[in-house]
Amino acid sequence: MTASPGTDRPAVTATGPEPARLQRRTIGVLIASQILGGLGVPISIALAPVLATEVSGTEALSGLASTAAVIGTALVSLPLAALMTARGRRPGLVLAYAIGAAGALLVVLAATIKNFPLLMLGMAAFGAASSANLQARFTAADLAAPDRRARAISVVVWASTIGAVLGPNLSAPASRSFAGTSIPETAGPFVWAAAVFLLTGTLIGVLLRPDPLLTARALATAGGQTREARSLRAGIAAVKASPRARLALVTVAVSHTTMVSIMVMTPMDLGHHGAGLELIGLVISGHIAGMFAFSPLMGWLADRIGRLSVIGLAAGLLSVAALLAGTAGPHHGQTAAGLFLLGLGWSAGMVSGSALLTDSVPQPARAAVQGLSDLTMNTAAGVGGAAAGLVMSQASYGWLNAIGACLLLPMAALALFTARRHPAPAKGVSS
Repeated sequence: MTASPGTDRPAVTATGPEPARLQRRTIGVLIASQILGGLGVPISIALAPVLATEVSGTEALSGLASTAAVIGTALVSLPLAALMTARGRRPGLVLAYAIGAAGALLVVLAATIKNFPLLMLGMAAFGAASSANLQARFTAADLAAPDRRARAISVVVWASTIGAVLGPNLSAPASRSFAGTSIPETAGPFVWAAAVFLLTGTLIGVLLRPDPLLTARALATAGGQTREARSLRAGIAAVKASPRARLALVTVAVSHTTMVSIMVMTPMDLGHHGAGLELIGLVISGHIAGMFAFSPLMGWLADRIGRLSVIGLAAGLLSVAALLAGTAGPHHGQTAAGLFLLGLGWSAGMVSGSALLTDSVPQPARAAVQGLSDLTMNTAAGVGGAAAGLVMSQASYGWLNAIGACLLLPMAALALFTARRHPAPAKGVSS
């Protein structure tokens, strides 16, 4: 397999070791991009509610900044998938980071002139960078062997750990770097985020060659490589035709929604029970460690014991997490344990569900289906996060966790039904 100079479209001459070398190179580029891109989002998103309060003049609108970012992540998922389907992963990822950088700069402008609608528009565009971070996990799977696909996904998810942990801690120095300027200090991190996103897009644009999706498409021996076979309509049809793909979509959406709904309200519940900011930060840091640090273990398990087994593990971990957190009350150690398991369950569901989704649809339709997955996941999480506040205000944190646990029941039942009625194909990865 060779690639003509200046093009992403490889000329396939063999299926020997070169695809393996390209996969290693792709994973290396994706790890670097996840560290950078994963740094850009948390460094600024931690201050988004504060910035929204300053610009709007009321705390009642503080949560809308994060909500706008989630909506933006969801809205860009399908156009991004369409671009990747037509042109490959590289143009789509580069464009998403460019939109994220533009959104960050719009946020800075909105903060400077105190324009709340412009702030919401900027935060929505900012969400495109999160969409790029999410799509990177599927990029890792393009050239991976079926029996190593989950591990490839998990390594890229793991790389997000560095940015997720460092980002919030860099918010304060990033803010202080603009002290004495016309830019509000709370908007300072968004300037740094814009620079980080531009650097990440440049890294991908220069180094992610030849394009892994186009290479995988060229290496595929099956037919159906027409434009129609790669369309969103074909992707929806592929999901409808595959019970295992439907389970994968449900797993990713439910795992993410359960995690987000409980996590966003945990700081408030801890505060109600006397926890200070330092303790709250430690609990959330433990949660983030559960989400990302152990993803290689989840990938290894998904490849070794099967996707459906790890989906069952995800349902179990998330259920225990909801039980511990929902009944903790003033026992902060129990809350911390629950939040750690909540992150671990999310990791199991995200890695196994993403691998199963890639396994279960034809290669030409994968990019479209993966975009549909991210749209579904982020839309559901956006609704769940908004509803979580209502549940907290009208009922309690305990009831919120109980509802989160109930969401897992249909996912677990569907996994059992799929395992019995639709076992793994004879060839490929056993699930």
